[in-house]
Amino acid sequence: MKSTITHLLTGLIICSVLAISSCKKDKCVETMTYTTYVPVYLNYTAMRNGVKTGPAQPLKNPGKIYLNGNYIFVNEVNQGIHVIDNTNPASPQNVAFISIPGNVDLAASGNTLYADNYIDLLAFNISDINNITLAKRIESALPYNYGTNGGSYNIDTTQGVISSWQSKLVTEKMNADCSPARVMPLMGGPVFYNSPAQTGAATTSATTAITTAPGIGGSTARFAVASNTLYIVDNSTLHVYDITNAANPQYSNDQNIGWAIETIFPYGSHLFIGAANGFYIFDISNPHNPSYVSVYAHMTACDPVVVDSHYAYFTLNSGAPCDQGINELEVVDISNMASPTLVTDVPMTSPKGVGVDGQTLFVCDQGAGLKVYNTANMSNLQNSMIAQFSNINSFDVIPYNKDLIMVGSGGLYQYNYSNVQNITLTSTIPVSNN
Repeated sequence: MKSTITHLLTGLIICSVLAISSCKKDKCVETMTYTTYVPVYLNYTAMRNGVKTGPAQPLKNPGKIYLNGNYIFVNEVNQGIHVIDNTNPASPQNVAFISIPGNVDLAASGNTLYADNYIDLLAFNISDINNITLAKRIESALPYNYGTNGGSYNIDTTQGVISSWQSKLVTEKMNADCSPARVMPLMGGPVFYNSPAQTGAATTSATTAITTAPGIGGSTARFAVASNTLYIVDNSTLHVYDITNAANPQYSNDQNIGWAIETIFPYGSHLFIGAANGFYIFDISNPHNPSYVSVYAHMTACDPVVVDSHYAYFTLNSGAPCDQGINELEVVDISNMASPTLVTDVPMTSPKGVGVDGQTLFVCDQGAGLKVYNTANMSNLQNSMIAQFSNINSFDVIPYNKDLIMVGSGGLYQYNYSNVQNITLTSTIPVSNN
């Protein structure tokens, strides 16, 4: 009898300490209410039918940039691509918008523009800017973006791609262990966050200023063109496409690189691939079969990289999704590609994109603005700042022919740096809040 009473009291005590619970047949049935996030799907038909070309649209949330001949292509994050006629950098004209659901990355070569449409790779004919047409679509060329820190939890890829995440209040009843050793569950449930796939623009008569040479991307690019080849990086893989026939990309091969791959930058016969833990160098003497050369490792941080004939310049950023690194610019000697060595580092506030032209180095330090350095004395780079434009939040830059193209939260900016001691703002296409 005493044993029975003891067991009964023990059960009552255990159940009383469990939140929102009740005892039933030696088990605790617990009710838990928490907020989670569930995917909102865009079905594949709608995703593909959403690709179309129309009149110019205002810049609202600009991302990556690409220069091709007299045109600047500006990604509108997850929405498409702005086409900017830059024949006169002092008065650039926003001439068209290509609607592409899920678009984040782009590259161009000659009369062809490449872009991602969530999981598909697109090639557009841009020989006539007033009549841009889709030349080819390669379905499922790119990996499915689960867009969460929690992986593929409860995701049904047959429903389409994930266009966003929606909060949902969930109440569940579950049988719980009523033993004294049971630990009280934490309320709140799983929470997932949408993450980017990096890194971040009146019709006129058609002009034919597009050249047959590859264009120039910013340092945060994941698409790059070199030697009649399109290179694409995702989180772990280098995808290679033969674009000898530019409008008809042909899959060549994939190469596994590592983890947390972020950016790609071609220079001469090499690719420089930025990752959260360093940057990788690949030889592309055989364009369709890149070969690993070396890796320069650093502590975990986001890492856009650009190079010149002697040095690799890259920024380390502790912001999301890295969250544990440092904020600085590093310069590495790449004279011996097989053994890159650190030359110097410069503290930064929150750096992102970087660009170099001769001895002039441009660093987007986001909230701290655009910083310009003279690299003539590399050992004293920290004290060799030429100029700082601190009134802008800058993301990425492309320096070309003494015209600096920069994208930031405020829009698209251009600076003339023919005289580096007197760099001047030549034009702005601001973002619209409407």
